[in-house]
Amino acid sequence: MKKILLSLNYLIILVVLGACSVFIKLEGEKYSITKIPTHFPLVNHPEGNEFTQARWELGKKLFYDNILSLDSSISCASCHLPELAFSDNRAFSPGIKNRPGKRNAPSLANVAYHPYLLREGGVPTLEMQVLVPIQEENEFNHNIVDIGKLLEKDSSYVKMAMEAYNRAPDYYVITRSISLFERTLISGNSKYDKYVNKKEKLNTQEKKGMELFFSDKLKCSSCHNGFNFTNYSFENNGLYLSYADDGRFRFSKDSNDIALFKVPTLRNIEVTTPYMHDGSIKTLKQVIEHYDSGGKSHVNKSSLILPLGLSQDEKDYLHTFLLTLTDNEFIQNSYLRP
Repeated sequence: MKKILLSLNYLIILVVLGACSVFIKLEGEKYSITKIPTHFPLVNHPEGNEFTQARWELGKKLFYDNILSLDSSISCASCHLPELAFSDNRAFSPGIKNRPGKRNAPSLANVAYHPYLLREGGVPTLEMQVLVPIQEENEFNHNIVDIGKLLEKDSSYVKMAMEAYNRAPDYYVITRSISLFERTLISGNSKYDKYVNKKEKLNTQEKKGMELFFSDKLKCSSCHNGFNFTNYSFENNGLYLSYADDGRFRFSKDSNDIALFKVPTLRNIEVTTPYMHDGSIKTLKQVIEHYDSGGKSHVNKSSLILPLGLSQDEKDYLHTFLLTLTDNEFIQNSYLRP
Protein backbone atom coordinates (compact mmCIF):
# COMPACT_ATOMS: atom_id res chain seq x y z
CA MET A 1 0.00 0.00 0.00
CA LYS A 2 2.85 2.37 0.87
CA LYS A 3 4.48 1.77 -2.51
CA ILE A 4 1.21 2.53 -4.27
CA LEU A 5 0.87 5.85 -2.44
CA LEU A 6 4.45 6.89 -3.08
CA SER A 7 4.12 6.05 -6.75
CA LEU A 8 1.42 8.66 -7.20
CA ASN A 9 2.71 11.76 -8.98
CA TYR A 10 0.21 14.14 -7.53
CA LEU A 11 -2.22 13.82 -4.66
CA ILE A 12 -3.75 16.11 -2.09
CA ILE A 13 -5.39 14.64 0.97
CA LEU A 14 -7.57 16.54 3.40
CA VAL A 15 -7.19 15.12 6.88
CA VAL A 16 -9.38 16.28 9.76
CA LEU A 17 -8.13 15.35 13.21
CA GLY A 18 -10.02 17.05 16.04
CA ALA A 19 -9.33 20.76 15.65
CA CYS A 20 -6.57 20.29 13.09
CA SER A 21 -7.11 20.28 9.32
CA VAL A 22 -4.04 19.33 7.31
CA PHE A 23 -3.63 19.70 3.58
CA ILE A 24 -0.91 17.33 2.38
CA LYS A 25 0.55 17.44 -1.10
CA LEU A 26 2.43 14.27 -2.06
CA GLU A 27 4.83 14.24 -4.98
CA GLY A 28 6.75 11.01 -4.65
CA GLU A 29 8.16 11.25 -1.12
CA LYS A 30 7.97 15.05 -0.89
CA TYR A 31 5.09 16.85 0.79
CA SER A 32 4.12 20.26 2.12
CA ILE A 33 1.61 21.05 4.83
CA THR A 34 -0.76 23.91 5.61
CA LYS A 35 -2.62 23.25 8.83
CA ILE A 36 -5.03 24.77 11.28
CA PRO A 37 -3.35 24.86 14.71
CA THR A 38 -5.06 22.97 17.50
CA HIS A 39 -5.67 26.22 19.44
CA PHE A 40 -7.47 27.80 16.43
CA PRO A 41 -11.11 27.27 15.46
CA LEU A 42 -11.84 25.37 12.28
CA VAL A 43 -12.15 27.40 9.09
CA ASN A 44 -15.68 27.70 7.76
CA HIS A 45 -15.78 27.22 4.00
CA PRO A 46 -19.22 28.49 2.95
CA GLU A 47 -21.76 26.21 1.31
CA GLY A 48 -21.08 25.96 -2.38
CA ASN A 49 -17.42 26.80 -1.94
CA GLU A 50 -16.20 23.89 0.15
CA PHE A 51 -12.52 23.02 -0.03
CA THR A 52 -11.36 20.80 -2.87
CA GLN A 53 -7.94 20.30 -4.42
CA ALA A 54 -9.11 21.61 -7.80
CA ARG A 55 -10.58 24.81 -6.36
CA TRP A 56 -7.46 25.50 -4.29
CA GLU A 57 -5.14 25.04 -7.26
CA LEU A 58 -7.26 27.34 -9.41
CA GLY A 59 -7.49 30.02 -6.73
CA LYS A 60 -3.76 29.96 -6.14
CA LYS A 61 -3.07 30.28 -9.88
CA LEU A 62 -5.40 33.26 -10.20
CA PHE A 63 -3.99 34.92 -7.07
CA TYR A 64 -0.59 35.13 -8.76
CA ASP A 65 -1.82 35.93 -12.29
CA ASN A 66 -1.51 39.46 -13.70
CA ILE A 67 -4.47 38.78 -15.99
CA LEU A 68 -6.73 40.18 -13.25
CA SER A 69 -5.47 43.73 -13.92
CA LEU A 70 -6.54 45.74 -16.96
CA ASP A 71 -3.02 46.10 -18.37
CA SER A 72 -1.82 42.72 -17.05
CA SER A 73 0.82 44.43 -14.91
CA ILE A 74 -0.11 43.37 -11.35
CA SER A 75 -1.76 40.55 -9.45
CA CYS A 76 -3.14 40.00 -5.94
CA ALA A 77 0.37 38.93 -4.94
CA SER A 78 1.83 42.25 -6.09
CA CYS A 79 0.39 43.85 -2.96
CA HIS A 80 0.21 40.74 -0.75
CA LEU A 81 3.66 39.14 -0.77
CA PRO A 82 3.94 35.70 0.88
CA GLU A 83 7.33 36.47 2.44
CA LEU A 84 5.72 39.47 4.18
CA ALA A 85 2.81 37.43 5.57
CA PHE A 86 0.85 38.43 2.45
CA SER A 87 1.21 42.17 3.13
CA ASP A 88 3.36 44.82 1.43
CA ASN A 89 6.43 46.79 2.51
CA ARG A 90 5.21 50.03 0.95
CA ALA A 91 2.92 52.57 2.56
CA PHE A 92 0.67 52.47 -0.50
CA SER A 93 0.86 49.73 -3.11
CA PRO A 94 0.64 51.19 -6.63
CA GLY A 95 -2.03 49.97 -9.01
CA ILE A 96 -1.95 49.75 -12.79
CA LYS A 97 0.07 52.42 -14.60
CA ASN A 98 1.65 53.14 -11.20
CA ARG A 99 -1.53 54.80 -9.94
CA PRO A 100 -1.17 55.62 -6.22
CA GLY A 101 -2.85 53.37 -3.70
CA LYS A 102 -5.07 54.81 -0.99
CA ARG A 103 -4.40 52.52 1.99
CA ASN A 104 -1.69 50.28 3.34
CA ALA A 105 -2.18 46.68 2.21
CA PRO A 106 -3.07 44.53 5.25
CA SER A 107 -1.78 41.02 5.87
CA LEU A 108 -4.00 38.22 4.58
CA ALA A 109 -2.79 35.83 7.27
CA ASN A 110 -5.83 34.27 8.95
CA VAL A 111 -8.18 36.39 6.85
CA ALA A 112 -10.51 33.37 6.88
CA TYR A 113 -11.55 34.34 10.41
CA HIS A 114 -12.41 37.99 9.73
CA PRO A 115 -16.14 38.68 10.17
CA TYR A 116 -15.94 41.52 7.64
CA LEU A 117 -13.31 42.91 5.29
CA LEU A 118 -11.58 46.22 4.46
CA ARG A 119 -10.44 48.83 6.97
CA GLU A 120 -13.99 50.11 7.38
CA GLY A 121 -15.53 46.63 7.52
CA GLY A 122 -17.92 47.30 4.66
CA VAL A 123 -17.60 43.93 2.89
CA PRO A 124 -19.11 40.85 4.59
CA THR A 125 -17.40 37.97 2.72
CA LEU A 126 -14.11 37.10 1.05
CA GLU A 127 -15.98 36.21 -2.13
CA MET A 128 -17.28 39.78 -2.31
CA GLN A 129 -13.95 41.28 -1.29
CA VAL A 130 -12.23 39.80 -4.35
CA LEU A 131 -14.27 42.22 -6.47
CA VAL A 132 -12.94 45.31 -4.68
CA PRO A 133 -9.38 45.47 -6.08
CA ILE A 134 -10.60 44.25 -9.47
CA GLN A 135 -13.01 47.18 -9.84
CA GLU A 136 -10.99 49.86 -8.01
CA GLU A 137 -9.53 52.25 -10.59
CA ASN A 138 -6.33 52.74 -8.60
CA GLU A 139 -5.80 48.98 -8.35
CA PHE A 140 -6.74 46.53 -11.15
CA ASN A 141 -9.30 48.83 -12.82
CA HIS A 142 -10.83 45.85 -14.60
CA ASN A 143 -14.23 44.26 -15.20
CA ILE A 144 -14.67 40.74 -13.88
CA VAL A 145 -16.92 39.78 -16.80
CA ASP A 146 -14.17 40.79 -19.22
CA ILE A 147 -11.61 38.85 -17.17
CA GLY A 148 -13.80 35.78 -17.51
CA LYS A 149 -13.83 36.19 -21.30
CA LEU A 150 -10.03 36.37 -21.31
CA LEU A 151 -9.78 33.24 -19.20
CA GLU A 152 -12.11 31.36 -21.54
CA LYS A 153 -9.47 31.77 -24.26
CA ASP A 154 -6.99 29.85 -22.10
CA SER A 155 -7.65 26.12 -22.36
CA SER A 156 -5.84 25.42 -19.08
CA TYR A 157 -8.12 27.80 -17.17
CA VAL A 158 -11.21 26.33 -18.82
CA LYS A 159 -10.11 22.84 -17.83
CA MET A 160 -9.32 23.87 -14.24
CA ALA A 161 -12.62 25.77 -13.86
CA MET A 162 -14.65 22.82 -15.09
CA GLU A 163 -12.85 20.49 -12.68
CA ALA A 164 -13.32 22.91 -9.78
CA TYR A 165 -16.85 24.26 -10.29
CA ASN A 166 -18.21 22.53 -13.39
CA ARG A 167 -18.57 25.82 -15.24
CA ALA A 168 -16.53 28.17 -17.38
CA PRO A 169 -14.02 30.49 -15.64
CA ASP A 170 -16.52 33.30 -15.07
CA TYR A 171 -17.11 35.81 -12.25
CA TYR A 172 -18.39 33.06 -9.94
CA VAL A 173 -15.35 30.88 -10.44
CA ILE A 174 -12.91 33.78 -10.07
CA THR A 175 -14.32 35.09 -6.78
CA ARG A 176 -14.92 31.65 -5.25
CA SER A 177 -11.56 30.12 -6.08
CA ILE A 178 -9.45 33.08 -4.97
CA SER A 179 -11.36 33.38 -1.69
CA LEU A 180 -10.98 29.65 -1.09
CA PHE A 181 -7.20 29.92 -1.54
CA GLU A 182 -7.08 32.88 0.83
CA ARG A 183 -8.91 30.89 3.50
CA THR A 184 -5.96 28.49 3.61
CA LEU A 185 -3.49 31.26 4.52
CA ILE A 186 -3.35 30.12 8.14
CA SER A 187 -0.61 31.42 10.44
CA GLY A 188 -0.38 30.02 13.95
CA ASN A 189 3.03 28.49 14.50
CA SER A 190 5.07 31.36 15.91
CA LYS A 191 7.30 31.08 18.96
CA TYR A 192 4.40 32.42 21.02
CA ASP A 193 2.12 29.67 19.68
CA LYS A 194 4.72 27.05 20.53
CA TYR A 195 4.89 28.52 24.03
CA VAL A 196 1.09 28.34 24.34
CA ASN A 197 1.22 24.70 23.27
CA LYS A 198 4.10 24.01 25.68
CA LYS A 199 6.51 23.15 22.88
CA GLU A 200 8.94 26.01 23.46
CA LYS A 201 9.91 28.42 26.22
CA LEU A 202 10.05 32.20 26.15
CA ASN A 203 13.18 33.87 27.49
CA THR A 204 13.09 36.35 30.37
CA GLN A 205 12.72 39.44 28.17
CA GLU A 206 9.96 37.85 26.08
CA LYS A 207 8.04 36.83 29.19
CA LYS A 208 8.29 40.31 30.66
CA GLY A 209 7.03 41.74 27.38
CA MET A 210 4.14 39.27 27.32
CA GLU A 211 3.17 40.22 30.88
CA LEU A 212 3.20 43.89 29.91
CA PHE A 213 1.15 43.22 26.77
CA PHE A 214 -1.61 41.45 28.72
CA SER A 215 -1.42 43.78 31.74
CA ASP A 216 -4.10 46.21 32.93
CA LYS A 217 -1.50 48.96 32.70
CA LEU A 218 -1.09 48.76 28.92
CA LYS A 219 -4.45 47.23 27.95
CA CYS A 220 -3.01 46.11 24.59
CA SER A 221 -5.09 42.96 24.76
CA SER A 222 -8.32 44.94 25.12
CA CYS A 223 -8.26 45.27 21.33
CA HIS A 224 -5.56 42.81 20.28
CA ASN A 225 -6.94 39.70 21.88
CA GLY A 226 -7.95 36.14 21.02
CA PHE A 227 -5.99 33.65 18.94
CA ASN A 228 -5.65 36.19 16.11
CA PHE A 229 -4.66 39.15 18.31
CA THR A 230 -7.60 41.31 17.22
CA ASN A 231 -11.20 41.76 18.33
CA TYR A 232 -12.08 43.13 14.85
CA SER A 233 -13.57 46.28 16.39
CA PHE A 234 -13.26 49.78 14.92
CA GLU A 235 -11.11 52.24 16.82
CA ASN A 236 -9.28 55.53 16.54
CA ASN A 237 -5.80 55.38 18.07
CA GLY A 238 -4.98 59.08 18.01
CA LEU A 239 -2.70 58.99 15.01
CA TYR A 240 -3.77 62.46 13.81
CA LEU A 241 -5.91 65.41 14.82
CA SER A 242 -7.30 65.47 11.29
CA TYR A 243 -7.45 62.49 8.93
CA ALA A 244 -7.30 62.42 5.13
CA ASP A 245 -9.09 59.04 5.29
CA ASP A 246 -12.55 59.02 6.91
CA GLY A 247 -12.25 55.34 7.87
CA ARG A 248 -15.48 53.55 8.84
CA PHE A 249 -17.47 56.73 8.15
CA ARG A 250 -17.11 55.93 4.45
CA PHE A 251 -19.35 52.92 5.06
CA SER A 252 -21.62 53.93 7.95
CA LYS A 253 -22.01 57.69 7.35
CA ASP A 254 -22.13 58.02 11.14
CA SER A 255 -20.01 60.93 12.44
CA ASN A 256 -19.01 58.80 15.42
CA ASP A 257 -17.20 56.56 12.96
CA ILE A 258 -15.00 59.24 11.42
CA ALA A 259 -11.38 58.04 11.39
CA LEU A 260 -12.20 54.67 12.95
CA PHE A 261 -10.41 51.67 11.44
CA LYS A 262 -10.65 47.93 12.00
CA VAL A 263 -8.19 46.71 14.61
CA PRO A 264 -5.51 44.73 12.72
CA THR A 265 -4.01 41.44 13.77
CA LEU A 266 -0.58 41.63 15.39
CA ARG A 267 0.47 38.27 14.00
CA ASN A 268 3.69 38.52 11.96
CA ILE A 269 3.86 42.22 12.82
CA GLU A 270 7.64 42.08 12.55
CA VAL A 271 7.41 41.63 8.76
CA THR A 272 4.32 43.73 7.98
CA THR A 273 5.98 47.16 8.18
CA PRO A 274 5.07 49.98 7.55
CA TYR A 275 2.22 50.29 10.03
CA MET A 276 -1.19 51.99 10.43
CA HIS A 277 -3.90 52.34 7.79
CA ASP A 278 -1.71 54.73 5.81
CA GLY A 279 1.68 53.12 6.40
CA SER A 280 2.88 56.28 8.13
CA ILE A 281 4.88 54.58 10.90
CA LYS A 282 7.98 52.81 9.64
CA THR A 283 9.18 50.69 12.55
CA LEU A 284 7.66 48.60 15.31
CA LYS A 285 9.60 50.57 17.92
CA GLN A 286 8.01 53.76 16.61
CA VAL A 287 4.58 52.14 16.98
CA ILE A 288 5.36 51.48 20.65
CA GLU A 289 6.48 55.11 21.06
CA HIS A 290 3.18 56.27 19.56
CA TYR A 291 1.09 54.30 22.05
CA ASP A 292 3.36 55.31 24.92
CA SER A 293 2.70 58.97 24.05
CA GLY A 294 -1.07 58.53 24.22
CA GLY A 295 -1.59 59.81 20.68
CA LYS A 296 -3.32 62.94 19.42
CA SER A 297 -6.61 64.16 20.89
CA HIS A 298 -8.96 63.28 18.05
CA VAL A 299 -12.65 63.60 18.92
CA ASN A 300 -13.22 59.89 18.28
CA LYS A 301 -10.04 58.60 19.89
CA SER A 302 -10.53 55.44 21.94
CA SER A 303 -10.67 55.97 25.70
CA LEU A 304 -8.12 53.15 25.99
CA ILE A 305 -5.41 55.23 24.31
CA LEU A 306 -3.67 57.06 27.17
CA PRO A 307 -0.05 57.99 27.98
CA LEU A 308 1.66 54.88 29.35
CA GLY A 309 4.85 56.21 30.90
CA LEU A 310 6.90 53.18 29.87
CA SER A 311 10.57 52.96 30.75
CA GLN A 312 13.06 52.12 27.99
CA ASP A 313 13.43 48.61 29.38
CA GLU A 314 9.65 48.11 29.27
CA LYS A 315 9.53 49.30 25.66
CA ASP A 316 12.29 46.86 24.79
CA TYR A 317 10.51 43.99 26.55
CA LEU A 318 7.28 44.73 24.71
CA HIS A 319 9.11 44.90 21.38
CA THR A 320 10.83 41.59 22.09
CA PHE A 321 7.50 39.91 22.86
CA LEU A 322 5.91 41.17 19.64
CA LEU A 323 8.73 39.52 17.69
CA THR A 324 7.59 36.15 19.06
CA LEU A 325 4.43 36.51 16.94
CA THR A 326 6.43 35.94 13.74
CA ASP A 327 5.51 32.64 12.08
CA ASN A 328 8.56 31.74 10.00
CA GLU A 329 7.01 28.48 8.82
CA PHE A 330 4.13 30.46 7.32
CA ILE A 331 6.15 33.17 5.60
CA GLN A 332 8.61 30.63 4.21
CA ASN A 333 6.01 28.08 3.11
CA SER A 334 6.75 27.36 -0.56
CA TYR A 335 3.41 25.52 -0.83
CA LEU A 336 1.63 28.88 -0.74
CA ARG A 337 3.85 30.45 -3.40
CA PRO A 338 3.57 30.18 -7.19
